[in-house]
Amino acid sequence: MVSADFAERPVKKLVLFDVDGTLSPARQNASLEIIQFLRDLRKQVAIGFVGGSDLVKISQQLSVGDFNVLQEFDFGFAENGLTAYRLGSPLESQSFIKMVGEKDYQELVNFILHYIADMNIPIKRGTFVEFRNGMINVSPIGRNATVQERNNFEAYDKEHHVRADFVEILQEKFKRLNLTFSIGGQISFDVFPHGWDKTYCLRHVEKDNFEEIHFFGDKTRKGGNDYEIFSDSRTVGHTVESPADTKRICTELFLS
Repeated sequence: MVSADFAERPVKKLVLFDVDGTLSPARQNASLEIIQFLRDLRKQVAIGFVGGSDLVKISQQLSVGDFNVLQEFDFGFAENGLTAYRLGSPLESQSFIKMVGEKDYQELVNFILHYIADMNIPIKRGTFVEFRNGMINVSPIGRNATVQERNNFEAYDKEHHVRADFVEILQEKFKRLNLTFSIGGQISFDVFPHGWDKTYCLRHVEKDNFEEIHFFGDKTRKGGNDYEIFSDSRTVGHTVESPADTKRICTELFLS
């Protein structure tokens, strides 16, 4: 039986959403149309977001108008669920640095920065390694790139496989650390301990006994940062191409 907190919802299911490319364009704000859609959907089912970014970035993207992400989502999972909220209250968190250790962390970051310094790509901006609570995010062109520069790099990367080749080298070099390297968004990839992908968030929802857990994401192919939760036996996975696609499929499933 679904927990009492969600017993009043007509449909006893949980719908989880990736953020970039699913609820909003990559690193841009969600539209007012998507915000209204989420409010309508929450009247029927429980909803949550699960993103690789930290809570500050996710909040910036989804805080449109008077929408408050921690109050209007039933579950909030930043950094794949390493930072987690249920009905506005924080849940237990984890730390990448405690798991990996300072010595190995510095060796990893030093190698990444040397590799990027020697990389021949059209542009480089700033913030090539971003430290987060549950992971590090690595961007060959830097996270300070503009929207147009991000778009240009995404097209360049599809042709030249910059991120995929980088990940392959890191997987071999740091095999002993048991890390996962997950490509997501337009310009970067995440690095975190095995098992700390987006399936990590599922441990926070198991006790609520939802009839089904649906997940919507755009990077659902193997190697993408939605793949593990999309293909997990505990979820019903849906691949989307845009926020409009997310709204269309959800409306057909839960609002028609």
